[in-house]
Amino acid sequence: MQDLGPDDVSALCAACHEISQSGSPVIVVGAGLPHLPAVLSASKSYSERLFRYQRIDRLARDAADRALSTPAEDEDAAYAEDALAAMYAATGGYPYFIQAYGKVVWDLAPRSPITAEDVAVAAPEAERELAVGFFGSRYERATPGEREYLRAMADAAVAISQRGEEQLDDIQSVPTAEVATALGKKPQSLSPARDALLKKGLIYSGERGRIAFTVPHFGRYLLQHA
Repeated sequence: MQDLGPDDVSALCAACHEISQSGSPVIVVGAGLPHLPAVLSASKSYSERLFRYQRIDRLARDAADRALSTPAEDEDAAYAEDALAAMYAATGGYPYFIQAYGKVVWDLAPRSPITAEDVAVAAPEAERELAVGFFGSRYERATPGEREYLRAMADAAVAISQRGEEQLDDIQSVPTAEVATALGKKPQSLSPARDALLKKGLIYSGERGRIAFTVPHFGRYLLQHA
């Protein structure tokens, strides 16, 4: 839903408001990236009262294990415990990554049970596929100036980790001031690039003054390829 135009978002909010007022037996269900609530709120100030948000985050370790083990069991195969641990370390529990790595590991593993060594052999191919079809397609949507901002976000995260002064949060967000420092520019001058990336759904702001990638491991991709 974050890709809807402003007029469409406004019309949707107005329609949902009218449905709510009339008590009509209609439920509207939508999905979007983390910045969707801000998109709706910017369109209609009352949107926060219209919708209930349910965040669908990365899978916990036990759920990620089941996503791999259950289909394997249906084919009379299994994952060793070290393989499941290696898969979770590689995917971070992100559902699409579990699918991508799981497919390649399944295709390349010579026998059951699948081991951590099989995961290590398959990982480079899975990463290459993600680099082209997943990360690459997102990177191509950004302008040169926006790509500089994205790379600076990745550099800022590395700088924070190396200093050890603070821990990166679960979504690996970084202060916008830190991004400006990495680029050697004033934060105000970077507002156009940041706002454009927000609208494209490549980054989002979980809290004021901080910014994060909408998909995990994007920073790692940028450090390796950008």
